[in-house]
Amino acid sequence: MGADGKLRCRWCAASPEYVAYHDDEWGYPVGDDRRLFEKICLEGFQSGLSWRTILAKRENFRAAFAGFDFHKVARFGERDVARLLKDDGIVRHRGKIEATINNAKRAIDLAKSEGTLAAYFWRHEPKPGEHGGPQTASISATSVALSKDLKKRGWRFVGPTTIFAFMQAMGLINDHAEDCVMRKKAARARKEFMPPRGKPA
Repeated sequence: MGADGKLRCRWCAASPEYVAYHDDEWGYPVGDDRRLFEKICLEGFQSGLSWRTILAKRENFRAAFAGFDFHKVARFGERDVARLLKDDGIVRHRGKIEATINNAKRAIDLAKSEGTLAAYFWRHEPKPGEHGGPQTASISATSVALSKDLKKRGWRFVGPTTIFAFMQAMGLINDHAEDCVMRKKAARARKEFMPPRGKPA
């Protein structure tokens, strides 16, 4: 129960910053390639840390990584890696920084083959019944399969748990708790959302 008397997902209680993120972003379908790329990168940076840490630094990450324009990030070189390792506004982890640059290059390849990143990710939307009840797991058969496919394509820091969190946040599944005030809102947004399919005409 929040200060406003509304029931929300239990994880919101961990931090006041979570409430706005939960209410306005988490679980709503996203079809924008840049936002999808940003989120999968930030989930990779979160590995071993809390989402609160990443959320607090999100604007710094956006500034550091050219707004997560993957065409720009793909051109980053060793000078950029050195610059980012000195940037205390982000998580200074060489492996994760280099993975983000690598993943930007892989994102370009993926967009060329699939038309858009969104078309690729939404092709992996679980069918009805494939996902269990809300917040009952941290991985799923779909997140395992998607993780394997991304790794095969050369992506890094995209394990099944990371991908499951990405799917939750980007609305590929509605994982708001059954009694959460935002569950129905997210369901309506998903109903109105037209998932991109295949290459554009």
